Amino acid sequence: MDFELDETHRMIEKMVYDFALGEVMPVIKTHDRNHTFPEELLPRMAAQGFLGVCLPVRYGGAGMDYISLGIVSEGLEWADSSVRETVAVHLGLHALSIFQWGTEEQKERLLPPLATGEHLACFGLTEPGAGSDVGGMTSSARKEGDHYILSGEKMWITLAHVADRMLVFAKTDPDLGVRGITAFILERDWAGLTTGTIEGKMGVRASNTGWINMDRVPVPETHRLGEEGEGFKIAMSALDNGRYTVAAGAVGLMKCCLEASVKYARERTTFGKPISEYQLVQGMIALMRQRIDLGELLVRKVGWMKNRGIRNTRETSMAKWYCTEAASATANDAVQIHGAYGYSDEYNVERHLRNSKSAVIYEGTSQIHQLMQAGYVLGTREDRALRCELPAYDAERWQAEG
Repeated sequence: MDFELDETHRMIEKMVYDFALGEVMPVIKTHDRNHTFPEELLPRMAAQGFLGVCLPVRYGGAGMDYISLGIVSEGLEWADSSVRETVAVHLGLHALSIFQWGTEEQKERLLPPLATGEHLACFGLTEPGAGSDVGGMTSSARKEGDHYILSGEKMWITLAHVADRMLVFAKTDPDLGVRGITAFILERDWAGLTTGTIEGKMGVRASNTGWINMDRVPVPETHRLGEEGEGFKIAMSALDNGRYTVAAGAVGLMKCCLEASVKYARERTTFGKPISEYQLVQGMIALMRQRIDLGELLVRKVGWMKNRGIRNTRETSMAKWYCTEAASATANDAVQIHGAYGYSDEYNVERHLRNSKSAVIYEGTSQIHQLMQAGYVLGTREDRALRCELPAYDAERWQAEG
């Protein structure tokens, strides 16, 4: 395993950090204060190739590898978690699921508008009474001729009220538990489909979070993803991709907090000297660097495995668990170093602290990941699902035209 980023990765890294600094930073504080979604950034993100960074060129993507997806996620969250979430959900959870599980016809039809930003997409798994317990979902899908009739509600769905397309999950056979779950791709303008926005969030205020209501929505069979009963495997494989972007984004958040803390500690003086000279402040800064180094290693390993088509559910879970907890601790230390100023949104660390809390909850709480890791160690957990790894990256094929 090579720990050094190659020339292409360095180019992408510079591109995304320049974008974060020049495009996101000037507007994100206003959007965060107003709880508004920065729609103006979407065409600019698409123009940079971020919305389809690791999709093959023949499907409208940039043809880059999965490490590049991690770099983009890190750089965007260095500016704000809300912006990274857009890529995580639109690409990581939705588009990559179609790339992995869709028919060739579905990939050719559905992926190009996503990669180019013509369509925005979301992922609907969580319900009002079913979060970590996916098998507890009550959404149902009944086959009628060449259509399915979907009914149910999804809750806490990122981009729900602004997405053009939705990947949702419903039970086609409730008696089979998780083996009776099937995946469907919905279009916004379909009859019986309504969405709304959830107000009053603690963090990620510049990201749209909402609900999806399905009242006997007719879904053509051509919009079923995978086979009947494969929905749980599709959802879990999607989370392997989404959690990877969450972990990588958490590293970016930590880097921003460290940079801000070092700058402030050198400038702020108390009792006649910079606070950077106090050992307790130095201790917090040293821990930030340690967390970043460990997080980068975990994320890079997952990207390396994804590039080779190696199953990475355990490693992705570990990266998500560690990096999000580390980011929350780092943001908390950054606010502490900034003192009273850190409690104000005059400085970015306040926003990062609020944002960091969400990531230890969504896409598997820290407690769920802790249980998963214990299961692997004790031998009580085994990944049996088939096709839960992305296709191995092939630069020649990925970058070839149709």
